Amino acid sequence: MVLDDLGSSLRGTLDTLRGKSRISEEDVDEVVKEIQRSLFQADVDTSLVMELSDSIKERSLEEEPPSGTSARDHVLRIVYEELVELVGDSTDLPLESQTILLAGLQGSGKTTTAAKMAWWFSKKGLRPAVIQTDTFRPGAYDQAKQMTERAEVEFYGDPDGEDPVQIARDGLEATADADVHIVDTAGRHALEDDLISEIEEIENAVDPDRSLLVLDAAIGQGAKDQAQQFDESIGIDGVAITKLDGTAKGGGALTAVNETDSTIAFLGTGETVQDIERFEPDSFISRLLGMGDLKQLTERVERAMEETQDEEDDWDPEDLMKGEFTLHDMRKQMSAMNNMGPLDQVMDMIPGMGGGLMDELPDDAMDVTQDRMRNFEVVMDSMTEEEMANPRSIGASQVRRIAKGSGQDEDTVRDLLDQHKMMARTMKQFQGMGDGDMQRMMKQMQQQGGGGGGGGGFGGMF
Repeated sequence: MVLDDLGSSLRGTLDTLRGKSRISEEDVDEVVKEIQRSLFQADVDTSLVMELSDSIKERSLEEEPPSGTSARDHVLRIVYEELVELVGDSTDLPLESQTILLAGLQGSGKTTTAAKMAWWFSKKGLRPAVIQTDTFRPGAYDQAKQMTERAEVEFYGDPDGEDPVQIARDGLEATADADVHIVDTAGRHALEDDLISEIEEIENAVDPDRSLLVLDAAIGQGAKDQAQQFDESIGIDGVAITKLDGTAKGGGALTAVNETDSTIAFLGTGETVQDIERFEPDSFISRLLGMGDLKQLTERVERAMEETQDEEDDWDPEDLMKGEFTLHDMRKQMSAMNNMGPLDQVMDMIPGMGGGLMDELPDDAMDVTQDRMRNFEVVMDSMTEEEMANPRSIGASQVRRIAKGSGQDEDTVRDLLDQHKMMARTMKQFQGMGDGDMQRMMKQMQQQGGGGGGGGGFGGMF
């Protein structure tokens, strides 16, 4: 994720304050140096870095920590509040009828972002349509059409058209029944005059309610000039930052947001249409500092369960809280987990599971977990219906037969059975829990950094 190095180094520095009841100027200087180093490496503008670090130092030394608060937690709260202030508010995007114009250089990810945004709006109950006006880049029409088909949203484009302004007009007319119109425009390799002129004409034709600038997270300091020129031409209301799943720095994009006095609307990760999330500054910084993001996690879990239920008409997630927990149930839970997205992103959202814990894991740790889940699927494919329904009845001879039939070793089969037992125990603990009990457990989990709780459910997969 963007600024991951900042989060990792800050967590390490703040851990040196553990056990201290008072904080010295030297301690604060150490924290501030880490912030400056990481933000400079992330290509955040120098003036922003100095302003932020000065404010953190001043507040840490002058503000009295609340009674019973450790020095570490006192500084962590200040760093959290100042970083939230740095990244700014989230772009105002009401869930109502509107037209959104996307601008940006070629390769910034506009076409992919258009489809992702349309998918996001569709999940909020609105009917979106993507209008592709790029007549400059070969393949732009085909890419947009394929992406919108995956997102299952309405699409308009003209593969033979040569006038992007006319395509925009025709697109609005052809998709008049849509609630949200997302107009994707052409990019260039640089801020050429014809690009600016073309996008100004399209803007005049579609009269958007909002114009969003799409920025590649790896752009660096070049984002500043981009943002200024687009802002002068069409006015930038918000920024969508893309490709946060790579080794991108992201600081240039934050600088661009500050430069145009705009805000961040969306964060994009990965290639699928589901790899997008609404930017929320408090959640974003919470994950950065290893504090988790239960709100985003809850949304992903609910969406994953709904998608799994759509795929399996005969399965109701609430059935997990009743009767025996079978391997069929475990398989559905694994399917739901896959629908939640990459495991490293999910881990970041769990208080106490992301942040510092993720720093200690090998880079391929989550890949290993994904492989483990796939191996479990293969093993279950080699089981009988009776074995899937009653895994406790599986003996040594059956383990040997299942291993041979699935091409996996016997340890993998036993690993699956052990995992099932652990998850079944956890499900039994949840049975009979009321909403109040669940809310108390989640609150305790957040306060304790996620350290408590059983080892089953989704968590048992890690």
